[in-house]
Formats: sequence, C-alpha cells, structure tokens
Amino acid sequence: MKIIKHIIARYTGFLWHILQPLGAWGVFAVATLDGAAVGLPMDVVVGGYVAQNHGRWLLYVLMAASGSAIGSLVIYAIGYAGGEELLRKRVSAARFEKMHDAFEKHPFWSLMFPAMLPPPTPFKIFALGAAVAEMSVSHFLLAIFLGRMVRFLTLAFLVLRFGPGIVNVVGAFFSHHFHWVLIAAVVALVVYLFAKHMKRRSHLAVVE
Repeated sequence: MKIIKHIIARYTGFLWHILQPLGAWGVFAVATLDGAAVGLPMDVVVGGYVAQNHGRWLLYVLMAASGSAIGSLVIYAIGYAGGEELLRKRVSAARFEKMHDAFEKHPFWSLMFPAMLPPPTPFKIFALGAAVAEMSVSHFLLAIFLGRMVRFLTLAFLVLRFGPGIVNVVGAFFSHHFHWVLIAAVVALVVYLFAKHMKRRSHLAVVE
C-alpha cells in the first residue's frame, strides 16, 4: 500500500509540475484529453488546482467541464460515423438494448447522469452510446458540460471544506461502493422522471 501511495504521489507531483505554469488552461487541456479517451486523473488535477488557489475554484470547474465536453466530441465522431459495432463489442447484447432504449426515451438525462459520476463509471461507453443513437451535438455537449459541472462543483466544495486529501478518500469510496452509488443514481433518475411525468399529466388535466 505504501508503494502504491508513493507512486501516486510521484505521478501527481510530476503532473502538477507540468500543468502549474499553464494555469487554468492546464485544467482545460487535461480535461480535453481525458474526454477524448486518453484517460487522465481529472479529480486529482481539479482538486490540486482548487487547493492551490481557492479564489479561482469556479474558473477551474468551468474549464474542466468545458474541456471534458469538447474532448468528448472525438467519441461522438467515432460513434456517429459508425460506432455501433464498436459499442456492441464492448457491452453485452442485453445492455446494448437497454442503453439504446434509454437514449431513445430520455437521451439528455441518460448522458448527463453518467457524466456526473467519477471513475470507475464507464462514461465513455455512454458517450459512445449517445452518438450511436444520433443524439444532437448541442444536446450531447450540454449534457456532458452540465454533468461534469455537478461533478467538479461537488469536488471543489469538498476540497475547499476538507482539503485536497479528500480526493483520494472519495476515489476509494467510489471504487469500493460503485454499484451502490450507481443504483442510487438510477433510483434518483427514475424518481425524477416519474415526478416530472406526473407533473406534466397534472398540468394537462388542468388545461383540459
């Protein structure tokens, strides 16, 4: 465990040494690369920037969310150009059908909710699924941007409140309890959509 912590600390220090001179653009660059499927420790980067400069936390959150959305256009291009076969290779037939149905019925929320969750959420699978379902580019970008905003706003608040060490604590929690977190997110989405549906029905009944 000590060796792993040492490696992570060295890697984080190396990454921070490269990014620090870039300022907020460093957050944007890493987020863009991460969104384009490179796979970089976004929570560590955003948490590190916020911890170093509390006064610019909102800027870092905005840059991270924007970069993540823009970088995901690479995934969108792959999926839109014929990524169904690629997606079918990565998920089971049953899961593919469920994902396809979700994007047919609630495309925006089916992408925004996964964008809110940190690793090990397989977010890029959902982004690819949205592209295969031919989700509009504007909705694709907005869903990812808003989802990432929620994720990084929460992260920034935790870092401001508890310090940068909270990033590792949250990461370990999600890694060990990912299925429960995912179930809670799905339940929250279902409750929200049901409440929205009932409100719409109530409104239509009043109009009639």
